[in-house]
Amino acid sequence: MKREIVAIAGPTAVGKTKFSIAIAKEFCGEIVSCDSMQLYKYMNIGSAKPTAQEQAEVKHYLVDEIDPAIPFSAAEYQKRAKEAIEHIFSENKLPVIAGGTGLYLNSLLYEMDFGGAPQNTELRGTLEKEAELFGPQYLYQKLQEVDPQSAARIHPNNVKKVIRALESAESGTPIRDFRNCTEKCKDYHAILMGLTRNRDELYDRINRRVDILVSEGLFREVEELLDRGLTEEDISMKGIGYKEIIGFFDGLYSREEAIELIKKNTRHLAKRQMTWFRRYQDMTWFNLSSYASEKEAQEDMIQWLRKKL
Repeated sequence: MKREIVAIAGPTAVGKTKFSIAIAKEFCGEIVSCDSMQLYKYMNIGSAKPTAQEQAEVKHYLVDEIDPAIPFSAAEYQKRAKEAIEHIFSENKLPVIAGGTGLYLNSLLYEMDFGGAPQNTELRGTLEKEAELFGPQYLYQKLQEVDPQSAARIHPNNVKKVIRALESAESGTPIRDFRNCTEKCKDYHAILMGLTRNRDELYDRINRRVDILVSEGLFREVEELLDRGLTEEDISMKGIGYKEIIGFFDGLYSREEAIELIKKNTRHLAKRQMTWFRRYQDMTWFNLSSYASEKEAQEDMIQWLRKKL
């Protein structure tokens, strides 16, 4: 059997879930999620997780598997996803990778070593205190002096990444820019499909989806997660739709302002996702806005893929 995987990528709310299920069913495949939020348990609404019915249609991996209180990394994703891919191959089925988290997809497409520099707990503690006393800009200036290349990639207010980069620089192993990986994974051949829509249509879908998530109980879901002991410090709770509602509960803004902020941040995310995925030169794009119907788009994708497999 050919060791080929199909990766279906694109911005949030474009329709990846629906089309990946259709393709998996057509080609006897199973889906490996490539989404940094859908892998968490209890976070069903805000992550727009595939429904129980959708998961019953096609087997999904890395959906609803991780406790949100446990930190989860791209390295752990790579390990679990590759194990899932191998299991799907062993069943003589087609692995279909579906999602919008660029770094996760990179970890499956390229030879990426996440080993990096060892953690320096003492230095990290010192840097965290400096951030509290002198502010993010103080640490960022330090990074600019010792590792200007990393500083150019990291936002000055992202204290966690700035500290990690300073740790790496101190160890003599500067932090790597995984966006520049060029050596493709040798375990399989990847067929890349990108889904997009015209901007106005995509943004309208994003806005409408946020309204649907709110109506389905997003605020209640966040409240239940907080009741479980999760806080804004947990990585899982920094996802869009969760951090804004925590701000509402903290009294930073009204319910309506939180909803509008979720929509705005989701639109910004979609833009960043498209910037990331457009770098893949071997990605074939399907603009769903150019089809008369989603059924027509689906048939075109299946016909195109049949020639590739």
